[in-house]
Amino acid sequence: MLSDGLWSIGELAERAGVTVKTVRFYSDRGLLPEAGRSSGGHRRYGSDALDRLRLIRSLRALDVPLPEVDRVVPGAEVREDVLEEVVAGRLRQVGAQLAELRWREASLRLVRDCAAGERAERLRLLGAVTVPPDTEALARFWRRVLPVRLPGRVVSLVLDSVVPRPPEDPSPAQVLAFARLHALVTDPRLDTAEHRPAPPLPDGEYRPAVLYEGLAEAYALAAAEARAGGAPRDGGALDCFVAAYAHASGVRDTRAFRRRLVGLLALHDGPVIGRYWKLAAGLFAPDEPVLGVLHHHLSVALRVQVHARTA
Repeated sequence: MLSDGLWSIGELAERAGVTVKTVRFYSDRGLLPEAGRSSGGHRRYGSDALDRLRLIRSLRALDVPLPEVDRVVPGAEVREDVLEEVVAGRLRQVGAQLAELRWREASLRLVRDCAAGERAERLRLLGAVTVPPDTEALARFWRRVLPVRLPGRVVSLVLDSVVPRPPEDPSPAQVLAFARLHALVTDPRLDTAEHRPAPPLPDGEYRPAVLYEGLAEAYALAAAEARAGGAPRDGGALDCFVAAYAHASGVRDTRAFRRRLVGLLALHDGPVIGRYWKLAAGLFAPDEPVLGVLHHHLSVALRVQVHARTA
Protein backbone atom coordinates (compact mmCIF):
# COMPACT_ATOMS: atom_id res chain seq x y z
CA MET A 1 0.00 0.00 0.00
CA LEU A 2 1.27 3.44 -0.86
CA SER A 3 2.03 6.13 1.69
CA ASP A 4 -1.36 7.75 1.08
CA GLY A 5 -3.12 4.55 2.14
CA LEU A 6 -4.19 3.71 -1.40
CA TRP A 7 -3.26 0.84 -3.73
CA SER A 8 -1.91 1.02 -7.20
CA ILE A 9 -3.76 -0.85 -9.92
CA GLY A 10 -1.08 -3.56 -9.80
CA GLU A 11 -1.38 -4.01 -6.05
CA LEU A 12 -5.17 -4.27 -6.24
CA ALA A 13 -4.92 -6.79 -9.06
CA GLU A 14 -2.43 -8.90 -7.12
CA ARG A 15 -4.53 -8.94 -3.94
CA ALA A 16 -7.67 -9.85 -5.90
CA GLY A 17 -5.91 -12.55 -7.92
CA VAL A 18 -6.78 -10.96 -11.27
CA THR A 19 -4.85 -9.26 -14.03
CA VAL A 20 -4.27 -5.54 -14.29
CA LYS A 21 -6.24 -5.67 -17.52
CA THR A 22 -9.29 -6.96 -15.61
CA VAL A 23 -9.11 -4.14 -13.05
CA ARG A 24 -8.70 -1.58 -15.81
CA PHE A 25 -11.68 -3.03 -17.68
CA TYR A 26 -14.01 -2.73 -14.69
CA SER A 27 -12.70 0.73 -13.93
CA ASP A 28 -13.29 1.90 -17.48
CA ARG A 29 -16.86 0.54 -17.31
CA GLY A 30 -17.49 2.56 -14.13
CA LEU A 31 -17.95 -0.56 -12.00
CA LEU A 32 -14.82 0.00 -9.94
CA PRO A 33 -14.46 3.69 -9.06
CA GLU A 34 -11.00 5.05 -8.39
CA ALA A 35 -10.14 6.75 -5.12
CA GLY A 36 -7.86 9.14 -6.93
CA ARG A 37 -4.86 9.51 -9.20
CA SER A 38 -1.17 9.85 -8.49
CA SER A 39 0.81 12.90 -9.50
CA GLY A 40 1.80 10.95 -12.56
CA GLY A 41 -1.81 10.18 -13.44
CA HIS A 42 -1.82 6.54 -12.28
CA ARG A 43 -4.98 5.07 -10.80
CA ARG A 44 -5.28 4.66 -7.05
CA TYR A 45 -7.79 2.50 -5.16
CA GLY A 46 -8.95 2.35 -1.56
CA SER A 47 -9.20 -0.91 0.42
CA ASP A 48 -12.97 -1.02 -0.22
CA ALA A 49 -12.19 -1.58 -3.91
CA LEU A 50 -10.96 -5.09 -3.09
CA ASP A 51 -14.33 -6.13 -1.64
CA ARG A 52 -16.17 -4.53 -4.55
CA LEU A 53 -13.90 -6.26 -7.06
CA ARG A 54 -14.50 -9.62 -5.42
CA LEU A 55 -18.26 -9.04 -5.50
CA ILE A 56 -18.08 -8.13 -9.17
CA ARG A 57 -16.11 -11.27 -9.97
CA SER A 58 -18.57 -13.44 -8.05
CA LEU A 59 -21.52 -11.98 -9.93
CA ARG A 60 -19.75 -12.32 -13.27
CA ALA A 61 -18.91 -15.94 -12.44
CA LEU A 62 -22.68 -16.44 -12.13
CA ASP A 63 -23.00 -14.92 -15.62
CA VAL A 64 -24.73 -11.78 -14.36
CA PRO A 65 -24.48 -9.13 -17.11
CA LEU A 66 -22.41 -6.03 -16.40
CA PRO A 67 -25.39 -3.62 -16.32
CA GLU A 68 -27.04 -5.86 -13.72
CA VAL A 69 -23.80 -5.97 -11.69
CA ASP A 70 -23.86 -2.18 -11.47
CA ARG A 71 -27.46 -2.32 -10.22
CA VAL A 72 -26.55 -4.84 -7.51
CA VAL A 73 -23.43 -3.01 -6.36
CA PRO A 74 -24.00 0.68 -7.15
CA GLY A 75 -21.72 1.75 -4.32
CA ALA A 76 -19.98 0.21 -1.37
CA GLU A 77 -23.03 -1.79 -0.27
CA VAL A 78 -24.93 -4.61 -1.97
CA ARG A 79 -28.55 -3.83 -2.87
CA GLU A 80 -30.20 -6.92 -1.42
CA ASP A 81 -33.56 -6.32 -3.15
CA VAL A 82 -31.91 -5.94 -6.54
CA LEU A 83 -29.66 -8.95 -5.89
CA GLU A 84 -32.72 -11.11 -5.16
CA GLU A 85 -34.37 -9.94 -8.40
CA VAL A 86 -31.24 -10.55 -10.47
CA VAL A 87 -30.62 -14.01 -9.01
CA ALA A 88 -34.25 -15.00 -9.67
CA GLY A 89 -33.88 -13.85 -13.27
CA ARG A 90 -30.67 -15.80 -13.75
CA LEU A 91 -32.29 -18.92 -12.29
CA ARG A 92 -35.10 -18.64 -14.84
CA GLN A 93 -32.59 -18.28 -17.66
CA VAL A 94 -30.49 -21.21 -16.44
CA GLY A 95 -33.64 -23.31 -16.11
CA ALA A 96 -34.54 -22.54 -19.72
CA GLN A 97 -31.01 -23.39 -20.84
CA LEU A 98 -31.11 -26.69 -18.95
CA ALA A 99 -34.49 -27.54 -20.51
CA GLU A 100 -33.02 -26.86 -23.94
CA LEU A 101 -30.00 -29.06 -23.22
CA ARG A 102 -32.18 -31.90 -21.93
CA TRP A 103 -34.32 -31.80 -25.08
CA ARG A 104 -31.21 -31.74 -27.25
CA GLU A 105 -29.73 -34.68 -25.36
CA ALA A 106 -32.93 -36.73 -25.66
CA SER A 107 -33.19 -35.81 -29.36
CA LEU A 108 -29.62 -36.93 -30.01
CA ARG A 109 -30.25 -40.22 -28.19
CA LEU A 110 -33.42 -40.67 -30.23
CA VAL A 111 -31.46 -40.40 -33.47
CA ARG A 112 -28.49 -42.41 -32.21
CA ASP A 113 -30.48 -45.36 -30.91
CA CYS A 114 -32.86 -45.94 -33.82
CA ALA A 115 -32.30 -48.11 -36.87
CA ALA A 116 -30.27 -46.49 -39.66
CA GLY A 117 -33.27 -46.48 -41.98
CA GLU A 118 -35.34 -44.43 -39.50
CA ARG A 119 -32.86 -41.63 -38.89
CA ALA A 120 -33.75 -39.45 -41.87
CA GLU A 121 -37.46 -39.50 -40.98
CA ARG A 122 -36.76 -38.68 -37.33
CA LEU A 123 -34.48 -35.83 -38.29
CA ARG A 124 -37.23 -34.37 -40.47
CA LEU A 125 -39.69 -34.61 -37.58
CA LEU A 126 -37.24 -33.02 -35.14
CA GLY A 127 -36.34 -30.27 -37.58
CA ALA A 128 -39.91 -28.95 -37.52
CA VAL A 129 -39.94 -28.47 -33.74
CA THR A 130 -38.15 -25.78 -31.74
CA VAL A 131 -35.86 -26.78 -28.88
CA PRO A 132 -37.25 -26.78 -26.30
CA PRO A 133 -40.60 -27.01 -28.05
CA ASP A 134 -43.51 -24.64 -27.62
CA THR A 135 -47.15 -25.68 -27.74
CA GLU A 136 -48.57 -22.93 -29.94
CA ALA A 137 -49.21 -25.30 -32.87
CA LEU A 138 -51.17 -27.63 -30.58
CA ALA A 139 -53.20 -24.73 -29.22
CA ARG A 140 -53.98 -23.52 -32.76
CA PHE A 141 -55.16 -27.01 -33.68
CA TRP A 142 -57.65 -27.07 -30.80
CA ARG A 143 -58.86 -23.54 -31.51
CA ARG A 144 -59.78 -24.78 -34.98
CA VAL A 145 -61.50 -27.86 -33.56
CA LEU A 146 -63.47 -26.02 -30.87
CA PRO A 147 -66.72 -24.25 -31.76
CA VAL A 148 -66.30 -20.61 -32.78
CA ARG A 149 -69.05 -19.53 -30.37
CA LEU A 150 -67.27 -20.91 -27.33
CA PRO A 151 -66.58 -18.20 -24.69
CA GLY A 152 -62.94 -17.29 -24.18
CA ARG A 153 -62.88 -18.50 -20.57
CA VAL A 154 -64.09 -21.94 -21.68
CA VAL A 155 -61.53 -22.05 -24.50
CA SER A 156 -58.77 -21.32 -21.99
CA LEU A 157 -60.09 -24.06 -19.69
CA VAL A 158 -60.13 -26.57 -22.54
CA LEU A 159 -56.67 -25.63 -23.81
CA ASP A 160 -55.21 -26.00 -20.33
CA SER A 161 -56.61 -29.54 -20.22
CA VAL A 162 -55.86 -30.83 -23.73
CA VAL A 163 -52.47 -29.29 -24.55
CA PRO A 164 -49.66 -31.14 -22.75
CA ARG A 165 -46.73 -29.19 -21.36
CA PRO A 166 -43.43 -30.49 -22.76
CA PRO A 167 -41.63 -32.49 -20.03
CA GLU A 168 -38.65 -30.69 -18.50
CA ASP A 169 -36.53 -33.84 -18.64
CA PRO A 170 -37.93 -35.81 -21.60
CA SER A 171 -37.12 -39.33 -22.65
CA PRO A 172 -36.31 -39.99 -26.32
CA ALA A 173 -39.76 -41.57 -26.65
CA GLN A 174 -41.41 -38.38 -25.39
CA VAL A 175 -39.39 -36.28 -27.81
CA LEU A 176 -40.54 -38.51 -30.66
CA ALA A 177 -44.17 -38.39 -29.47
CA PHE A 178 -44.10 -34.60 -29.31
CA ALA A 179 -42.51 -34.31 -32.76
CA ARG A 180 -45.14 -36.64 -34.24
CA LEU A 181 -47.87 -34.73 -32.43
CA HIS A 182 -46.59 -31.49 -33.91
CA ALA A 183 -46.54 -33.07 -37.37
CA LEU A 184 -50.12 -34.28 -36.89
CA VAL A 185 -51.57 -30.89 -35.91
CA THR A 186 -49.67 -29.01 -38.66
CA ASP A 187 -50.60 -31.44 -41.45
CA PRO A 188 -51.94 -29.35 -44.37
CA ARG A 189 -54.54 -32.05 -45.04
CA LEU A 190 -56.44 -30.88 -41.95
CA ASP A 191 -57.66 -27.98 -44.10
CA THR A 192 -59.69 -30.42 -46.20
CA ALA A 193 -63.16 -31.61 -45.17
CA GLU A 194 -62.03 -35.22 -45.46
CA HIS A 195 -59.44 -34.95 -42.70
CA ARG A 196 -60.90 -32.13 -40.58
CA PRO A 197 -62.10 -33.36 -37.15
CA ALA A 198 -65.90 -33.40 -36.86
CA PRO A 199 -67.69 -31.18 -34.28
CA PRO A 200 -68.79 -32.91 -31.04
CA LEU A 201 -72.45 -32.44 -32.01
CA PRO A 202 -74.08 -31.33 -35.29
CA ASP A 203 -73.31 -27.65 -35.73
CA GLY A 204 -76.19 -25.37 -34.78
CA GLU A 205 -77.95 -28.04 -32.72
CA TYR A 206 -76.34 -27.45 -29.34
CA ARG A 207 -75.01 -24.86 -26.89
CA PRO A 208 -71.19 -25.19 -26.88
CA ALA A 209 -70.55 -23.56 -23.51
CA VAL A 210 -73.09 -25.83 -21.80
CA LEU A 211 -71.51 -28.90 -23.40
CA TYR A 212 -67.89 -28.15 -22.51
CA GLU A 213 -68.65 -27.02 -18.97
CA GLY A 214 -70.67 -30.21 -18.43
CA LEU A 215 -67.89 -32.35 -19.91
CA ALA A 216 -65.36 -30.74 -17.56
CA GLU A 217 -67.48 -31.91 -14.62
CA ALA A 218 -67.84 -35.40 -16.11
CA TYR A 219 -64.09 -35.74 -16.71
CA ALA A 220 -63.37 -34.63 -13.13
CA LEU A 221 -65.71 -37.34 -11.82
CA ALA A 222 -64.17 -39.92 -14.17
CA ALA A 223 -60.67 -39.00 -12.99
CA ALA A 224 -61.75 -39.43 -9.36
CA GLU A 225 -63.29 -42.82 -10.18
CA ALA A 226 -60.12 -43.88 -11.99
CA ARG A 227 -57.94 -42.89 -9.02
CA ALA A 228 -60.21 -44.99 -6.81
CA GLY A 229 -59.65 -47.96 -9.11
CA GLY A 230 -63.13 -47.93 -10.65
CA ALA A 231 -64.33 -47.85 -14.24
CA PRO A 232 -67.16 -45.73 -15.73
CA ARG A 233 -70.57 -47.31 -15.14
CA ASP A 234 -74.22 -46.32 -14.63
CA GLY A 235 -74.40 -43.27 -12.42
CA GLY A 236 -71.54 -40.97 -11.52
CA ALA A 237 -69.29 -39.86 -14.35
CA LEU A 238 -71.12 -41.74 -17.10
CA ASP A 239 -74.49 -40.15 -16.34
CA CYS A 240 -72.82 -36.74 -16.02
CA PHE A 241 -71.11 -37.33 -19.38
CA VAL A 242 -74.38 -38.11 -21.15
CA ALA A 243 -76.19 -35.29 -19.35
CA ALA A 244 -73.65 -32.78 -20.70
CA TYR A 245 -74.55 -33.71 -24.27
CA ALA A 246 -78.28 -33.87 -23.53
CA HIS A 247 -78.42 -30.49 -21.77
CA ALA A 248 -76.35 -28.88 -24.50
CA SER A 249 -78.79 -30.25 -27.10
CA GLY A 250 -81.85 -29.20 -25.11
CA VAL A 251 -83.22 -32.73 -24.82
CA ARG A 252 -83.74 -35.31 -22.09
CA ASP A 253 -81.37 -38.18 -21.36
CA THR A 254 -83.29 -41.14 -22.78
CA ARG A 255 -82.33 -44.52 -24.19
CA ALA A 256 -82.99 -43.21 -27.69
CA PHE A 257 -80.71 -40.24 -27.06
CA ARG A 258 -77.95 -42.52 -25.73
CA ARG A 259 -78.15 -44.66 -28.88
CA ARG A 260 -77.88 -41.54 -31.05
CA LEU A 261 -75.01 -40.21 -28.93
CA VAL A 262 -72.98 -43.40 -29.48
CA GLY A 263 -73.07 -42.71 -33.22
CA LEU A 264 -72.21 -39.04 -32.81
CA LEU A 265 -69.24 -39.86 -30.59
CA ALA A 266 -67.95 -42.35 -33.17
CA LEU A 267 -67.97 -39.58 -35.78
CA HIS A 268 -66.25 -37.05 -33.53
CA ASP A 269 -63.64 -39.46 -32.18
CA GLY A 270 -62.18 -39.95 -35.63
CA PRO A 271 -58.63 -40.93 -36.64
CA VAL A 272 -57.09 -37.47 -36.11
CA ILE A 273 -58.43 -36.96 -32.59
CA GLY A 274 -57.69 -40.59 -31.73
CA ARG A 275 -54.09 -40.29 -32.88
CA TYR A 276 -53.70 -36.97 -31.07
CA TRP A 277 -54.57 -38.57 -27.74
CA LYS A 278 -52.49 -41.66 -28.43
CA LEU A 279 -49.41 -39.46 -28.94
CA ALA A 280 -50.22 -36.94 -26.21
CA ALA A 281 -50.99 -39.44 -23.45
CA GLY A 282 -47.33 -40.02 -22.57
CA LEU A 283 -46.57 -36.28 -22.41
CA PHE A 284 -48.82 -35.47 -19.47
CA ALA A 285 -47.52 -35.72 -15.92
CA PRO A 286 -48.20 -39.09 -14.21
CA ASP A 287 -50.69 -37.50 -11.79
CA GLU A 288 -52.35 -35.37 -14.47
CA PRO A 289 -55.68 -36.64 -15.88
CA VAL A 290 -55.58 -37.18 -19.64
CA LEU A 291 -58.91 -35.98 -20.98
CA GLY A 292 -58.63 -38.02 -24.15
CA VAL A 293 -58.25 -41.22 -22.16
CA LEU A 294 -61.14 -40.30 -19.84
CA HIS A 295 -63.32 -39.41 -22.83
CA HIS A 296 -62.46 -42.72 -24.50
CA HIS A 297 -63.32 -44.72 -21.39
CA LEU A 298 -66.64 -42.91 -21.00
CA SER A 299 -67.47 -43.38 -24.68
CA VAL A 300 -66.67 -47.09 -24.50
CA ALA A 301 -68.73 -47.49 -21.31
CA LEU A 302 -71.69 -45.78 -23.00
CA ARG A 303 -71.38 -47.96 -26.10
CA VAL A 304 -71.21 -51.13 -23.99
CA GLN A 305 -74.25 -50.03 -21.98
CA VAL A 306 -76.31 -49.21 -25.09
CA HIS A 307 -75.40 -52.47 -26.82
CA ALA A 308 -76.26 -54.46 -23.69
CA ARG A 309 -79.68 -52.81 -23.39
CA THR A 310 -80.34 -53.31 -27.10
CA ALA A 311 -79.45 -57.01 -26.82
